Amino acid sequence: MALFADQPGDEGLPGHQRRLAVIALMTSTTMTVFDGAMINIALPQIARSLDVSSAAAVWVANGYLLSTAMTLAVFAALAARTGFRALFAAGLALFTLASLGCALSTSLPVLVAMRVLQGIGGAATLSIAPAILRTIFPGRLLGRILGINALLIAANTAIAPAVGGALLSALSWPWLFAVNLPFGLFALLLTLRVIPGERAQPRGPFDFAGAVWSALALGAVILAANALSGHVAQGAKALLMPAAYGAVALIAALAFARRQRRAPDPLLPPALFASPRFTLAALTSFSSFISQGMTFIALPFLFQHVYGYNVFTSALLFISWPVGIVLVAPHAGRLADRYPPARLATLGLALFAVGLMLLALLPDEPQRWDISLRGLVCGIGFGCFQSPNNREMLGSVARELSGPAGGVLAIMRTFGQCTGAAILGVMLTLQTEHGEESTIRLGLWIATATTILAVMFSASRLRLRAR
Repeated sequence: MALFADQPGDEGLPGHQRRLAVIALMTSTTMTVFDGAMINIALPQIARSLDVSSAAAVWVANGYLLSTAMTLAVFAALAARTGFRALFAAGLALFTLASLGCALSTSLPVLVAMRVLQGIGGAATLSIAPAILRTIFPGRLLGRILGINALLIAANTAIAPAVGGALLSALSWPWLFAVNLPFGLFALLLTLRVIPGERAQPRGPFDFAGAVWSALALGAVILAANALSGHVAQGAKALLMPAAYGAVALIAALAFARRQRRAPDPLLPPALFASPRFTLAALTSFSSFISQGMTFIALPFLFQHVYGYNVFTSALLFISWPVGIVLVAPHAGRLADRYPPARLATLGLALFAVGLMLLALLPDEPQRWDISLRGLVCGIGFGCFQSPNNREMLGSVARELSGPAGGVLAIMRTFGQCTGAAILGVMLTLQTEHGEESTIRLGLWIATATTILAVMFSASRLRLRAR
């Protein structure tokens, strides 16, 4: 394969080592994506098995998300000090051991604690995986490998619910976690063998204050979003908790920004955002993932509550979206190595906006093929956007800033999706007299508008290149 062929002057690893490193990274990515995509369908069974309420069981999912969000920036900064190999191996080992702990859990507190540890391990790998890809591959192949990575995530997202359902029908929920053990050990052995372990020379002590402020800010945002979507319709007193979380997030964010300007070796170097291309790519990513987060929540309600499809049929209708990503992401990544990534990303976002508009305009009794076709347009547009935009983010900063840049990429994705889900959650809680269908369609239109905003951010990069 061209990905593993060597050419004179190539940076990164030799081709044969590159292949083993990619296998390790892709195995780890598959584990984390599957774990996140499968667990939601198991929550009812977990609640019954552990004899807890459904609301309490939700913390099996929330604990993972919260710990991941709070530590993404921290691990992205640690990567330069510890080296990619040490941090990635530690995160992978923690994720694998915590998976064993989840499988052996007999009470909800223990299971949630293990999920928190899983989230920390997952954050250590997710935050630096894009930076490792940039380190081991020459620049001429960066867009192509990022496209394949996007394809892998989309394919796993598509098949994970079906695989999880099959496992749950034949076995019990602990096997959803136990299945990680052999894959985790395999990926860990490859990581220790081939992932580069070089460390950067720090310019000062680790930014512990910045780490604390970033964890507080990011964690409080997640808690505020969850609390707001759950309590917004219960009166003014119920809004005190979301408001408190929001205040903590704002104060911590301001303190973090002030700390980054003064720290000798800041957690997120301001030099990252000195590049207008990087900043605009980050804003584009955040806006687009808000749209995706809203739509991923809206469509199951639309399919099941409005159109009356069962869970299995709804899953089948949704598959066309990741299939669209699978079809175009590798080609978009390859083209991003030859043509301006911002141009490809802008075209992809425009098509994504068209797809969302088509979903918002679905008739009252659509044919299944019609629903799938409109979802396919969304997937093709998003697949055309994602890998070129990621290449733009990573390629617009110096190699020594790849770790923090990968952390920003992960943060934009995570918080964009959380923000979109929270917005739609609030809308569903505040349903008007027009009912759920009207609220869902309004949510799809807001997602369309947010995507158009992302198109504007992305298109502004074209003017930068023209100067």
